[in-house]
Amino acid sequence: MGAKLSLTIPSVTGPHPVSCTDIMTGYGKESIFFRLFYPCGPSPVVHQTLWIPRTEYVTALAKLKWESNINQYISSFILGQAQVPIPWNIPLESGIDKKPLIIFSHGLGAFRSMYSALCMELASNGFLVAVLEHRDGSACATYHFTDPAQTDTPLQEVWVPFRKVEVGTKEFYLRNYQLHHRANECVRAMRILKDINNGVAIHNVLKSEFDLQAFKDRIDFSKVAVMGHSFGGASAILCLAKDDTFRCAVALDAWISPLDDTSYPYIHKPILFINAEDFQTDSSIQKMKRLNSGKAEIITLVGTVHMSLSDFAFLSGFLIEFLSPRGTMDPVQCLKATIHSSLTFLQKHLGLSRDFCNLDQLSDETRACIVPDFPLINSSKL
Repeated sequence: MGAKLSLTIPSVTGPHPVSCTDIMTGYGKESIFFRLFYPCGPSPVVHQTLWIPRTEYVTALAKLKWESNINQYISSFILGQAQVPIPWNIPLESGIDKKPLIIFSHGLGAFRSMYSALCMELASNGFLVAVLEHRDGSACATYHFTDPAQTDTPLQEVWVPFRKVEVGTKEFYLRNYQLHHRANECVRAMRILKDINNGVAIHNVLKSEFDLQAFKDRIDFSKVAVMGHSFGGASAILCLAKDDTFRCAVALDAWISPLDDTSYPYIHKPILFINAEDFQTDSSIQKMKRLNSGKAEIITLVGTVHMSLSDFAFLSGFLIEFLSPRGTMDPVQCLKATIHSSLTFLQKHLGLSRDFCNLDQLSDETRACIVPDFPLINSSKL
């Protein structure tokens, strides 16, 4: 029951308490599934949010690491019932103000709650953050429901496994196809939220009691950004070419190789790349510098690894090295550096009125780890 690994995500530090809810619209693989983090009101009753929402995700994560029939037993033993330190399904905070929106795309082999620490903190600073769970086979696992109108049977779950590159197939062709699928899903999720903002009744297939009407006229669609990690970073960048509603993108250690050259001329919006020290190469950095007419901003977080920018950084236990390498930068400081850099960028390019640019909130040690550009080039991890 989680004796070998534990998850300790820090509480939010922004001015708003935070909650989250899951939304699934439609049926089959064409349905859209995302977790929405948002500023919430006070709650006398606290029902904590599970980090791993279903045991199937645990098994799928283990299968990515261990090709064995016993992975389901290994996974349930090492991960247990980790929780995220925010309540579930609390109503949106009252008011008439409109919230800026971030659409977030997860990395290859991840799922919708694997970036909770980052998304919670963004929501505590006043954002709505919708984290996709992609349907293209790039999530470790996901599920949808059959359409009862077409099958004349009750709702049935259908699980979508992780899709590996077939022997003899070049990875670029599969991943580029998935990349466009993912970007289109991000656009669709944004448009679903636009319908919710306009008061359109949206059917949540998950049969949640959460009232989506609370978001009517509460989302500012003049202030929409897209964000993602790794494969999600490339997905976020491609979104800029898919829909002009997205005003800018934040790419966390982006796996940019699946982005096709034909997309580059259509990407003109501001981009911030926040890179880990050990993942990028000179080739990938040069590709980043081609984007947005060479005006993309790049920073590097010294002492970090690729998974430092996910919740895996907050796992502890003696088996953690088998799951993910560890960086030398403290994960709380890495989160602070990521949030500060992102908020500074978003304030500038979304035209936000609140001043996030308070360097005094960062220690000298943390500030020293935020390095402009990418001066440290190593052997390829891509």
